Amino acid sequence: MVVAPVSLRENYWSEFEILQSDIEFLYNHLMEIESPQTSHELVDALVRERIRCEREVIDRQRSSGGAIYFPKDTYSVGQRLIFPIFGWQQGEVVNVRPGNNPDIGVFSVIRVKYDNGEEKELAAGLPEHELNRPPEIVEDCQALDAEWVMQNHGKDLAACLENQLVARSVEFARVGFHWFPRALLVDIHDGHLNLAEAVLDMAGGGPMPTLDLMRQVELPAGANPRLVAFSMDLSLQEDPRFDEVGPAGEIVWYLHRLEPEGVQHPPLWLRYNEVEYDRRLLTDPMLVLERELDDELSPVEGKISTADEVQVRLIYPHWRAGTLPLSTRVSHLFPTAFQTPRIRFTLVDGATGHKFPAWVVRPNRYVYGLREWYQSKNLIPGSLVTLRRGKQPGEVIVQAENRRLIKEYLRTVLVGSDGGTVFAMLKQNLTSIIDERMVVAVPDVEALDQVWQRNQKDRSPFERIVVNTVRELARLNPQSHVHASELYAAVNITRRCPPGPLLALLASRPWFNHVGDMHFRFDDSEKG
Repeated sequence: MVVAPVSLRENYWSEFEILQSDIEFLYNHLMEIESPQTSHELVDALVRERIRCEREVIDRQRSSGGAIYFPKDTYSVGQRLIFPIFGWQQGEVVNVRPGNNPDIGVFSVIRVKYDNGEEKELAAGLPEHELNRPPEIVEDCQALDAEWVMQNHGKDLAACLENQLVARSVEFARVGFHWFPRALLVDIHDGHLNLAEAVLDMAGGGPMPTLDLMRQVELPAGANPRLVAFSMDLSLQEDPRFDEVGPAGEIVWYLHRLEPEGVQHPPLWLRYNEVEYDRRLLTDPMLVLERELDDELSPVEGKISTADEVQVRLIYPHWRAGTLPLSTRVSHLFPTAFQTPRIRFTLVDGATGHKFPAWVVRPNRYVYGLREWYQSKNLIPGSLVTLRRGKQPGEVIVQAENRRLIKEYLRTVLVGSDGGTVFAMLKQNLTSIIDERMVVAVPDVEALDQVWQRNQKDRSPFERIVVNTVRELARLNPQSHVHASELYAAVNITRRCPPGPLLALLASRPWFNHVGDMHFRFDDSEKG
């Protein structure tokens, strides 16, 4: 049996390009169904349309363009033929000559020039040949199976389509994961948006899902509800008064002006004035420590964590701002979004079950809304906080292990009358589990706030801050050395800084002597 496969070229989907005809098809497709669709849904429709079109092309190739080649027949120059066994290629006979094979007998040889420019010689006038039987047409090509294409190429095709639609933002509007032609949207005018603002204002800013908002805004009747909701979402999205704060897959609206100040703008203590440094100076132990400290400002690369529980060591800036770092080790526990920069979600106290609102601020990589919770748990800089996946979508469990009140000598920062800071070992009340190297008690927060405000106006050189901090910490240690993580926590008492610049400075200056296990001693004689 001779099989004539119906197939596409091998790299058809891996080298797929979006054509203008594809865009026109999707436009008409969306106009017909009158409902926004995701990139995946659009790609699925496009793949099925492309397969339909390619089948038509194959059918035309099979039924037009000349006679089907059989070795038993004879042919003349100029005759067009179709070759099922060669993927239904078409070609023209350009030469005919006698064959020369005593074992076969009399036959001829035709030279065929295919439409793709290739030439090949084939036998003709042979009554006995397996290709003389009509071929059985078999469609065994996975590239013509829409389900197979979507499973193996769907993600790449969706990304390709998204790039094209983004470039055509004048024609196609996007809300979340959904697309629709702008020219076909329901008209949402300023009156609708003003009324939406008033509704959200009465609700304290939000959050409010689109459907709840639509019930209180007089919108056009009779249109597809999904299209009305999409049109409303797009109008709100393009108006700076409104902020979409829902996690991926959920659209929820908030009035931007009524969001907490620490959500609209990074709190003072989280503002990092970048320090230039050479990362090549960091030794392997330093890079390991940088990953362990897990600062959200560190350019740490690697596999994203998937752990269901992560422990965080609070540094002063996050403790004071009531935030958590959105670092690579913890970010997977928090809700994310495709476009919106701010996401409102719920934190759950792991000890009491009490729920309270919080915000993921994606551009600045922090989670806001824990200040009162820190105070209720009597946490201090250096306390350990455990994060776990919530039982419900959009919830994260936060827990601090409390212990019986004890008085313990802790590293304590004091602010002098001149505005300078010093460190001392003083007895402090302690009720939480701490990291002993990173703990710093802060008895006068308001005085330290004034230090931060002054530093914003009159910044001391970074190296001077590090040198003074090392000297202060060394006085508290009998060996007169300082661990790099202690220094990191202490420097962040007065200036926001990730570990990288600090570690590079320790590695590049001869007056910082490494004495082992990431401990450093300051040598005044080297400093001169």
